[in-house]
Amino acid sequence: MNFFEQQAAARRTSSRLVFLFALAVIGIVLAVDLAAWIVAPSPKSLAFATLGTLGVIGLGSLYRIASLAGGGETVAQEMGGSLVPAETTDPALRRLRNVVEEISIASGVPVPKLYVLEDELAINAFAAGFSTSDAVVAVTRGALDRLNRDELQGVIAHEFSHVLNGDMRLNIRLIGILFGILMIGLIGRKILEGSRFGGRSKNAGALLVAALGAMAIGYIGLFFGRMIKAGISRNRERLADASAVQFTRQTSGLAGALKKIAGLEDGSRLGQRGNTEEVSHMLFGDGIGFSGLFATHPPLLERIRALEPGFRSEQLQRLKADWRHSPPDGLREDLALGLAESGSRRLSDAGRHVVITPAMVASQVAHPADDDYRQADAIAEAMPEALRDLARGRETVMPLLLSLLLAQDEVLLDRQRLEIASRLGGDVAEHALRIHQQLTADLHPMLRLPLAALAFPVLRLRPRPQLDTFLDVVHAVVHADGEVSLFEYCLGKLLAVQVRESLDPSRYARFGRRKPGSVRTEFATLLAVIAQFGNDDEATARRAYLAGLQRVLPRDHVAYAPPAEGVQALEQVWDALDALDPLAKQVMVEAITDAISSDGRVSVAEAELLRTICGVLHCPLPPMLERS
Repeated sequence: MNFFEQQAAARRTSSRLVFLFALAVIGIVLAVDLAAWIVAPSPKSLAFATLGTLGVIGLGSLYRIASLAGGGETVAQEMGGSLVPAETTDPALRRLRNVVEEISIASGVPVPKLYVLEDELAINAFAAGFSTSDAVVAVTRGALDRLNRDELQGVIAHEFSHVLNGDMRLNIRLIGILFGILMIGLIGRKILEGSRFGGRSKNAGALLVAALGAMAIGYIGLFFGRMIKAGISRNRERLADASAVQFTRQTSGLAGALKKIAGLEDGSRLGQRGNTEEVSHMLFGDGIGFSGLFATHPPLLERIRALEPGFRSEQLQRLKADWRHSPPDGLREDLALGLAESGSRRLSDAGRHVVITPAMVASQVAHPADDDYRQADAIAEAMPEALRDLARGRETVMPLLLSLLLAQDEVLLDRQRLEIASRLGGDVAEHALRIHQQLTADLHPMLRLPLAALAFPVLRLRPRPQLDTFLDVVHAVVHADGEVSLFEYCLGKLLAVQVRESLDPSRYARFGRRKPGSVRTEFATLLAVIAQFGNDDEATARRAYLAGLQRVLPRDHVAYAPPAEGVQALEQVWDALDALDPLAKQVMVEAITDAISSDGRVSVAEAELLRTICGVLHCPLPPMLERS
């Protein structure tokens, strides 16, 4: 199953969730109505009970959904997570950051914010958020201490599959919806707790009976909630395991992590800080200990055998015995296995041009292959460490990103410097100029967008007013000469999307439903811009345009008409195209690839445009175009 099929499956699961929620609500309403009929058998009491129950459930769900509007960070903080500093010197945290950055580059998504649950000695992790722009990956201290690099990579790859496949967005909605059907029981519990200290009023007995009744009905909601989570989560967890193997191209890391969960006393069960049950369906391993119908994860032995078919329970018992006397130490294992340092590879200048096919690009969206991981290593190694440090620094990230937009022309460069200084101060402007000189000397053109992607999560840590000012500066720098180059537009758009979606993540969380025929005008504009900027003459541009149009709208004739405003015409197409059905997006990516590769080669500019289109439309593209 490819990325687009997984997105479509997640959308269907979302619809199924609504159906199951409706069934749960009906069950609770019937239980409340029965209680109301026993107390006061009249149509009026039934109507009051029904409307009251629906109101409580609806308001409870709306309240919880609103409380999660902050996205992944809200969930991580509620679970007691601590943000991992970008400039951390802790060896375990640096290893975590390096693994996450490597998988981010390989999968084509921005680096998520990282959190650690410091008080949790069990091995576990989760991903949370509405989209890649506000994604958070959290791991326990036990995972950092017990897992070696390969095992940690397997766990992180598993969580990345949730980020990419639509599970993360579904999981947050599940938290909000299930809270509503638990509201009756929560109200009963609060009344019962209050009655212990409420004196001996004449209504105390009635309140106690009402509280006990509400709690009894609440168990119906709890039953349905656990069943819904188990039914939705188990298959998604199997898929995430398979995706993690596809990401890392090795089974030993993920299997090793699962063996340690099964063999260590702490396992994957979390403590009581935060509501573990509320997020149990999001975790890498079972965080509570449910089994059977309520299990949110397949049995550990089943998950291990799916990766290593010959693994036997006797082997697990031997591992338990060994680890009881000598618990594993992940960092020490890395040294023993030679995993402490990543390999070094060079990015070849020959990677500026590559032959691609539509099917190849579509199949690689959000599914890095072995070559992509090797290329991710090469990209990481090719970035000067000094520039990577700038991308991780709160005070240096803005000058770094602005430096990528600065011109070579001295007159224009001076105008851009004044625009920066007038809004962010002279020190930021001078710092951006110094970095610009370093970039010109040291940075391969293909590394500009990957370097920016490393900087996005640090940029998002800035307060909202500073981010608003920064986007204003980016706009001024890009438009300083009255023209917008293709790269300026690409980086500026990606910055705007990252910042906008991170500030208001729930607003941009959606599964599209539109079909290609309903966006023919927008798609024709997109193809015309691609053809215009990717070809030197009108004849070849027209051929490129028609090649793309033929794939997505074979029966339509929309004349090639490059927009007068150039690349800025794309501002009118994004919302409509992002609302496409996931499988329609696959056809769109294939059509764009047809247009770009119609002349048999892909330039740096075309590769950056394709990456930007995929990023804005939430179809993460691995670094396949940077290959030599």
